[in-house]
Amino acid sequence: MEIAFLMDNLRSIDPTWETTSYLMYECNQRRHSVFFLDAHDIYIRENQVVARMHNISVRPDLSLKDYWALLIECLNKDELIFETVTELDALFLRKNPPINYQVMEFLGPVSDKIFMVNNTLGQINGNSKVYTLNFPGIIPETHISRDPSRLKKIIDNFGGDMVIKPLHGHGGHGVIKVSNRDQENLVSLINYYVGAGKPYPERNPIMVQEYLKKVKTDGDIRILLLNGEILGTMRRKSVSGDFRTNVHAGAKAFKHVVTSREREICEIIKERLIKDGLYFVGIDIIGDTLVEVNCVSPGGIPRINRFDNVKIESDVIDFIEHKVLKNYGDEQA
Repeated sequence: MEIAFLMDNLRSIDPTWETTSYLMYECNQRRHSVFFLDAHDIYIRENQVVARMHNISVRPDLSLKDYWALLIECLNKDELIFETVTELDALFLRKNPPINYQVMEFLGPVSDKIFMVNNTLGQINGNSKVYTLNFPGIIPETHISRDPSRLKKIIDNFGGDMVIKPLHGHGGHGVIKVSNRDQENLVSLINYYVGAGKPYPERNPIMVQEYLKKVKTDGDIRILLLNGEILGTMRRKSVSGDFRTNVHAGAKAFKHVVTSREREICEIIKERLIKDGLYFVGIDIIGDTLVEVNCVSPGGIPRINRFDNVKIESDVIDFIEHKVLKNYGDEQA
């Protein structure tokens, strides 16, 4: 099969802890033809969606470290292949957040002609933190507004700590805890995040959510889902006093066994994820509450593999092979 990965600059990645590198490695081990492209490599030619790509296929059965070194050599040769996107069998959209809307626009017209992980329209919808409102019964109390006075009243009436989140933030960036006990700073922070100096229509709507105290003692749970089924899980806890549990924000990961409540949450969201073409996602749970759905470039495979002595990437590529043969087998024949 021909499988391409749309990703950020591979030269800046540590393959030991990067989910994408494990997926690439597994494809290469199975002797698939593996290609790499960046967001700016997609364009339109004679009404068709075309990409300029690097062939990063190398010999199999190398260590991950040696494989990655040869992969980078392929990139350094700067030999580009120009191919119609629909001639690929599968395309992983793994560019780190924030979402690149131009990529989604270019790929949208062919999203039903090639298997993409994840679907373009699904990523556009799922990229926003608003997506969790599809599951109102299992998320924290949530408010979204661009009106500073309304947001302040919400926090005052709530009477406890709350969390402010930009709608399209990622990796914990811009997420802060606020309280009605600090009125002066509260007003300043709300005005800053909303952009209160702008006319009302130009302001930024922000999300205000209940602060879940369990995050301080227990951290959160990252669960990787494949076609709605649980692939693996880990616990993440801050070790610096920061309430954020993102590994990129300095938190550490630990082994975790999925609870019955966490399985219940996965069952509740499963049908909607599959309907939206969000086949490979990471969800974050605090206590018994869903706080986030990560569909743009979900991570966690390397750490979960080490905790549970598994190879999650093998399950993912099994799924891709099955979907391609099932949905596009006749076209290939």
